[in-house]
Amino acid sequence: MTALVAPIQEEKISCKPFVKWAGGKTQLLPEILKRIPEEFGTYHEPFLGGGAVFFALQPKQAVLSDLNEELVSCYSVVRDNVEELVSWLKQYSYDQEEFYRIRALDRSPEYALLPNYVKAARLIYLNKTCFNGLYRVNRSGHFNTPFGRYNNPTIVDEANLTKCSQALQGAVLELNSFESVVERAQTGDFVYFDPPYPPLSSSADFTSYTDKSFSWDDQVKLRDVCLALDKKGVRFLLSNAGIDSVRELYEGFQVSEVVAKRAINSRADRRGEVFEFLISNSF
Repeated sequence: MTALVAPIQEEKISCKPFVKWAGGKTQLLPEILKRIPEEFGTYHEPFLGGGAVFFALQPKQAVLSDLNEELVSCYSVVRDNVEELVSWLKQYSYDQEEFYRIRALDRSPEYALLPNYVKAARLIYLNKTCFNGLYRVNRSGHFNTPFGRYNNPTIVDEANLTKCSQALQGAVLELNSFESVVERAQTGDFVYFDPPYPPLSSSADFTSYTDKSFSWDDQVKLRDVCLALDKKGVRFLLSNAGIDSVRELYEGFQVSEVVAKRAINSRADRRGEVFEFLISNSF
């Protein structure tokens, strides 16, 4: 059994996510944080994304994971090699020709040979300068979001990257599936899930964060993971779309409805307020 600990760092570092991620939870943090237990062992976050909840919470013990290899590598670079990352980022400029040159790097076999801090700088640069800050890849795993139109995007936020590096010290970063948390998490631990949401309608846009989609079967597997964690005495909180099928899927758990604003969509008329669910168990 994992011993319960005071989960929060004595002096939290003031930082924010260093990448913008579709479905990021910055705006819902007040609702999320008040549903997190006061004491737990290790914090687990299997769908890391922008890491808004982790950076707000800053637990002493954390295992952060995702299936996006470039994202996990980028977090590792921010944690372990932030100076070289910042130095490399500083050479980039907000320019359409440069954007497409850097975006095309992953089409070349030589891309795999680049140092991880160069790949991390590329990811952050594209995230800051692409359309709507949307990370999206095609079936070949190549980044394919077009150039964005901004007045003066901040490509290098050295102060925040340095603080994020400090906050990540001691966190374990893994390239792993959400199912693996059942084996890792121990009684007394806490897990926060923020999976890709099912579409609100048959015509809704779908965004790929990796070259593999997240299907309804995966949603069912995630529910089964929550059932397994509940049996182990592991607390969890899960964000998901506020639709009837999700409510039915998590029958028996606590389901709270909250209002969120969606800022990322290819069509402006599909941005705005939507309902989301925060789903949890209790002990």
